[in-house]
Amino acid sequence: MKIGIDIMGGDYAPVETVAGAVQALHELPEGVRLVLIGDAHAIAQELTKHGVSATAFDIVDAPEVIGMGEHPTKAFQQKTNSSIAVGFHLLKEGKIDSFASAGNTGAMLVGSMFTVKAVQGILRPAIATLLPKVSGGWGLLLDVGVNADCKPEVLQQFAVLGALYAQHILHIEQPKVGLMSIGEEEEKGNLLVKETHTLLKDMREINFIGNVEGRDLFNDKADVIVTDGFTGNVMLKEAESFYAIIKKRGISDPYFDRFNYEDYGGTPILGINSTVIIAHGISKAKAIKNMVLLSHEVVSAGLSDRIAAAFSKEAVN
Repeated sequence: MKIGIDIMGGDYAPVETVAGAVQALHELPEGVRLVLIGDAHAIAQELTKHGVSATAFDIVDAPEVIGMGEHPTKAFQQKTNSSIAVGFHLLKEGKIDSFASAGNTGAMLVGSMFTVKAVQGILRPAIATLLPKVSGGWGLLLDVGVNADCKPEVLQQFAVLGALYAQHILHIEQPKVGLMSIGEEEEKGNLLVKETHTLLKDMREINFIGNVEGRDLFNDKADVIVTDGFTGNVMLKEAESFYAIIKKRGISDPYFDRFNYEDYGGTPILGINSTVIIAHGISKAKAIKNMVLLSHEVVSAGLSDRIAAAFSKEAVN
C-alpha cells in the first residue's frame, strides 16, 4: 500500500507535515510506503532535522503550492506542478492508493471530482465528522460543509454513505441512521426534511430510526446523523468551540478532550472512486500523523469499493 501525503498543504507546512509523516512511519505496519509530495529540497531539509533518511519514503517533487485563499478550480487547473495536482495525478494513475492533505479543501474537492470522479450513481460526494458519544463510542454526522443546499435524494444517499462508513470504519453493526430535524415526530421539519424522511423510511438498505434533534448529537440515539452541509457545518463549528472554550478556561475533562480534532486527523470524501482524506488547515504533526493512519484504515477497509458496490446494486434509486 502506498499513501500519498501533500507535504505543502496546511498552515504549518512543510515543518509539521513532515513531522507528522515521520511519526506515522513508526506506527504503520510493514508493507505500507509513504509518498511525500511537495518541494523535494524542503522535504529533505526537514527529514534531516528528524534524523531520518530520505530513503525511508518515496519523494515526489512538486514545487508549486495552492494557497489556502486561492480559487480552487483555477488554481488546480493552472498549477499543474502543485502538490495537490501532482497528488491527484498519482492517485488517478494508481501509483498511490490514497491521497491526504491539510491544504486547500476546495482544491481537494475539485481534484476529486476532476480526476478520480464520483462513484457512478452518486449525486454529490459528502464529508463527515466524528461525534464523540458520552457513552464512550463514536457517531458520524454528514454532510458538514460540501453541500450547503441539498435535495431529498441527496440526503438519502448521505444516509447510505454514512451507514457504510459507520459499519466498515467505526465497526458498528447495523448502524442506526437518524435524520436531523426540529422534532422527533415524522411531520416535523422543513420541506427538505419531510420529503427526505419519506424516502428514508421506505429503505431496507439502512436501519433508519427516524428524526433526531440537536440534543441527540452526542447520545446513543443514532450512530449516523444525516443533514445538509449548511446545518452540518454550523453544528461542527459549534462542537469545535467546546474544546477551545474548555482549554481557554483551563478545564481538563476526559470527555471534552475527545473533541480535539488532532486525535482523528481528518475525514474521507465519501462517494468518490478512491480514498481522499482532507484535514484541518491548522493541523500540526499529531493531526497529520492521524490523517495518515486514517488513510491506511480506510484503504484497508476497501471503503470506496464497498460504496461503489452498494450503488451498483441500485441501493439508492
